[in-house]
Amino acid sequence: MELAGYLYPWDVVDDPAAPDFYAGLGLDHVVLAAAYHATRALTPRHPAHRIVTVENTALYYPIERWRWGGSKLSPPPGPSSFPTAAAALRRAGVTVHAWAPVTHIEPWPGAPTDLSVVNVYGDRYPWALCPAQEPVQEYARRLAADLAGLPDISGLELEAAGWFGLWHLHEHDKIQGVALDPATARLMDWCFCTACRREYAADGLDVDQVVRTVRTTLDAAYAVPGHRGPAPADAEVRAAVERTRLRVASRLREQMVESVRGRRSDLQVLLHADPDPGSSHSFTGMDVGATAPLVDGLVVNCWQGMSRLEACAGARTKASLLAIDGFGGRVAELADQVEAAGKAGASGVRLYHLGLASDADLAVVRGLRS
Repeated sequence: MELAGYLYPWDVVDDPAAPDFYAGLGLDHVVLAAAYHATRALTPRHPAHRIVTVENTALYYPIERWRWGGSKLSPPPGPSSFPTAAAALRRAGVTVHAWAPVTHIEPWPGAPTDLSVVNVYGDRYPWALCPAQEPVQEYARRLAADLAGLPDISGLELEAAGWFGLWHLHEHDKIQGVALDPATARLMDWCFCTACRREYAADGLDVDQVVRTVRTTLDAAYAVPGHRGPAPADAEVRAAVERTRLRVASRLREQMVESVRGRRSDLQVLLHADPDPGSSHSFTGMDVGATAPLVDGLVVNCWQGMSRLEACAGARTKASLLAIDGFGGRVAELADQVEAAGKAGASGVRLYHLGLASDADLAVVRGLRS
């Protein structure tokens, strides 16, 4: 069973002991963030700090300006810490894969405001890029090509390479005041920006009717907390919109993989995936059967059990497991979870997150090889 775990560059940079420490965990490789959205992150072992605060999305490698010049979406460079961290890990004998979210971003000063998801009420989600928009597709292609060109890496994981929506944590969230059932909640993820309206119309939908249907369903749910009512939106409308969204997200993924292969054909490429095509999270929804052949594998969220992994039967999969007790990860059961993932068809696991975990958590991780 292949074992790997996630790190941020700031978990390694300016900590001389970090490379050997992570090498001592006995993992097959680490997955190091090369780009990331805004975050506050704990660094429990770092000699210089305990909390890292990042205000907005940034790229943690030297940006190839000739590739990004003229791009409407050009994130600011953060400290060029990815190459430093990757080189230090490699010197310690640790194989490095790169990792980056795609449509899950936080806006930066001067970022364009018209490329994000727009819900049925006209509200923008500035943390979620809309993959129907050509500048977003261009951004994804350029990001993929840049990541493929990074030194000292043997693989690449793409998170949120598709639709992203409302329900992922964002700053100090205050959005749970009305309890929506899961099917109704998903309607708040759907995008109705100008580009998406064109995509719906191209697939034969009456966009105004779709808007009325979705709003009617959501208005009823918001008016009466816990309202279940009729099936959320019209079943035919739901199916048609989901087909369009799946087509748009599939196009984005195909373009990114093509960009990676065009620059480095030997690089292992994995997608963070949910077998529910309508899901709009970091593990983005996709048609597993159609998508799996494009890449070298799928990383599937198994934090709450193996059901999603089991739904990907036949695909090359890695199970994402939570290795932090403070996040509710039940780390004492981690060895059993790894065994269960193997029985469910996974060829490897991804442990989230080495840099955030306590020494006690990582002692369990170290024991997985014993």
